[in-house]
Amino acid sequence: MPTPIRILRIDASQDGYTQSLDELRRRLSPDGNVVSERGKQLTQEVFGSPLTPVEVVQRICSEVRSEGDDALFRYCEKLDGKKHTSDSIRVPASLIEESHRNASPEYLRAIRRIRNNILGFQKAILHQDVEYRPSEGIQLRQRYVPLHRIGICVPGGAAAYPSTVLMTAVPAQAAGVDEIVVVAPPTKLGAYNPDVLAACYELGIQEIYAMGGAQGVAALAYGTESVRSVDKIVGPGNLFVALAKKHVYGQVDIDSIAGPSEVVVIADESANVEFAAADMLAQAEHSPGSSVLVTWIPEWIDRVQDALERQVEKLERSALTIDALQSFGAMILVRDAGQACELVDSLAPEHLHIATENPRALLDRIRNSGAAFLGPYSPVALGDYAAGPSHVLPTGGTAKWASGLSANDFLRSGSVIEYSRASLEEIAPDIQILAEKEGLTAHRNSVTIRVNEKR
Repeated sequence: MPTPIRILRIDASQDGYTQSLDELRRRLSPDGNVVSERGKQLTQEVFGSPLTPVEVVQRICSEVRSEGDDALFRYCEKLDGKKHTSDSIRVPASLIEESHRNASPEYLRAIRRIRNNILGFQKAILHQDVEYRPSEGIQLRQRYVPLHRIGICVPGGAAAYPSTVLMTAVPAQAAGVDEIVVVAPPTKLGAYNPDVLAACYELGIQEIYAMGGAQGVAALAYGTESVRSVDKIVGPGNLFVALAKKHVYGQVDIDSIAGPSEVVVIADESANVEFAAADMLAQAEHSPGSSVLVTWIPEWIDRVQDALERQVEKLERSALTIDALQSFGAMILVRDAGQACELVDSLAPEHLHIATENPRALLDRIRNSGAAFLGPYSPVALGDYAAGPSHVLPTGGTAKWASGLSANDFLRSGSVIEYSRASLEEIAPDIQILAEKEGLTAHRNSVTIRVNEKR
């Protein structure tokens, strides 16, 4: 008999549902201080006091910045159980090469096909220099220059993620980044995982460090004796990685401060119940992962519930998936398609799957989502693994203002201004007036001295 799943149900077709919806939003927005009992115990053991995750990250980052390798190696041992030296922190080239050599041809062919999909899309959307000449003697240009050195965080606690390598490194390569560094926890699912290492080798990435958590982020941001600093840090991770990226922002750039993975599925009577349930389970499987169904067909709630309970029994991570559905999932009944669009905009989900008769028309009415998947044959897993857009997307409602990672995030833009003397003389009075209003006489003089120059 299928395991019952106690998933939250919200009737938004009736008044008084906003409290339940607000509670759902709160669950999807990590506050930076929620941690497991095991995490609390480890914090007590390492620091001797019950620090919050924010305080833990501040302590680690500060010490790595001031002490370099000593602090980095200390926290690698205390938090990851790996005793490192300057010789062992970097994954040996021989291990990377061996992993690639032993990888199955089928796996490597898949990596190459996916790389080409990502590279093709990312190059197609890449910013190009723009030149603007409003009149004779004026040349204005916006130019785009790739970052020199970036760092990628690859998770390695609960699963191995070669897809993260592809979805972060290939956009950077499309942009022309010179140096790409990968960091992952010193585990069999992280920095020592043969599939991850083979993917790195296939992409030409040789600089890989066996370090995770806040200490890995700090080492990338500040640099140590063994790790050179980078210009930008991207990639997912646990709460401590997210908070560390937030802490070092300003020293380096980051992609985002990511929370649990999310999907909202909008479904009408034309949708396939089994497909919808499968998409919800795919996100809940991350554990934590949030899966929300939005529909205006009342009987759909029970039908999807039944499909969830049938399908979850067949999953390897069924217990974790059920826990995520019960902790972060919801079934929401709305009045109609219009209310569905309003509700989705308020949630601003990471992934939006529109399983309706006319998904494009519905998408036109929705502003906020990290990535949208239209129709029955565009599962979210397509974007997670192979389509081309990066799977690094805004979570926790930040899709209201944030965008997913792309090749353009590895470019730095700058303006180029070139005026002739005649053009400067024409605009000089306007500059002089504004400079005088602001009391910046040196600014005014830097223009005046040029236009008054004897010919």
